[in-house]
This record gives sequence, C-alpha cells and structure tokens, in this order.
Amino acid sequence: MARIRTLEVVSELVANVLSVDCSVGDSVAQGQALVLLESMKMEIPVLVDAAGTVSAIKVSAGDVVQEGDVLVVVDLT
Repeated sequence: MARIRTLEVVSELVANVLSVDCSVGDSVAQGQALVLLESMKMEIPVLVDAAGTVSAIKVSAGDVVQEGDVLVVVDLT
C-alpha cells in the first residue's frame, strides 16, 4: 500500500488572510499561489513548493495567522 506524502504550506509571518485561492480537491502546480496574506499593508502570496492535490484548508479570509501556522495541506503527486 502506497503511503501518501503530504506538504503543509505554512505562514512565514504574522498576517491577515485576505483570500484563499484554492479549494479542497484542486490540483495545484509547483509555484501556484494558494493564499494571499496581508502584513504591514503589503500583499504576500503564499506559494506551494510542489505539485499535488489540496487535501485540507486550515484558514479562511479574515483570519489572523501567526508565523508557522498551517494554511493549506497538499497531498503530493
């Protein structure tokens, strides 16, 4: 039985979540923006490091996240 490898996409700073630009079940490509954060009046896209399928979304627009918080979980292909 193959083990599913997952990737947790995390916040690198304290920020507000402006938008979540993916849905559970979406196929995503390496480098694709999944979440848009705002910190100090700057918009920061959060990119995925590898291709896969979104298996969980841990945040919603309007949330405040801390450094290291998991934003999205991706099952790697």
